Amino acid sequence: MKNARKPDDETAAEGTLHDRLLDQWGAAIVDGTIAPGDRLPAPDLDSQRPSRTVTREVTRVLEAMGLVTVKRKVGATVNPRQLWNIYDPQVIEWRLRGPDRGRTLHELSELRACVEPMAAQLAAGNADQDQWAKLTRAAIDMVANADRADGPDYLRADETFHRTLLEASGNAMFAALGDVIASVLSGRTRHELMPRKADEKALRLHGDVAALIRRGDAEGARHAMDWIVDESDRAVEQMTRKDSEDSAPAADKESSEP
Repeated sequence: MKNARKPDDETAAEGTLHDRLLDQWGAAIVDGTIAPGDRLPAPDLDSQRPSRTVTREVTRVLEAMGLVTVKRKVGATVNPRQLWNIYDPQVIEWRLRGPDRGRTLHELSELRACVEPMAAQLAAGNADQDQWAKLTRAAIDMVANADRADGPDYLRADETFHRTLLEASGNAMFAALGDVIASVLSGRTRHELMPRKADEKALRLHGDVAALIRRGDAEGARHAMDWIVDESDRAVEQMTRKDSEDSAPAADKESSEP
């Protein structure tokens, strides 16, 4: 007698198909492979075919992200970019994997430049003892992992610092951008746009921001955070340009081969 398949195994398989289909459709929409106004194509997951339940669930997720509109008797059609929830971390990740990675990172840097210096200024008057301690600890952990700035421990400390900064501002709107800012930081690491060794001045200024917030120096905290965000944008631009230059000779070589 054959062993019956366990319900948990089936659920896990469906979950895997759900994630794969979501990634396939979502990435294709964001990079333009599926154009605005097009209907979602049939799933193409090798020999595996997701159930109707999985397909419906994935479509609902895409609808919640603003990537598709679902209508009766029409199905799901792709929305133009202006309807997307571009703050959704998954949409950000798909954009970072697509052809406009540099543009996306620059847009996110511009958002940070508008928000984080003001958050630092507000935090100087609103941060509590626990938040100041988290900022300080995160800055210390960044220094401890400075020689592995492209690794997970540095990234974890960096994300903690910036999430805490937004929360310490006392502005709920700023705090809600924590996932967005984290997407910038994790995206740089995931797409190899972080240097192996962290910038020494940027490290020092993270510690300075924590100290300035503790002293209630709003203007000093804002100025230091301004420099941090500017340095990050410059570093991303340099790394993106280098990545493009490195890939250009390979592309030229391929095109010249018979």
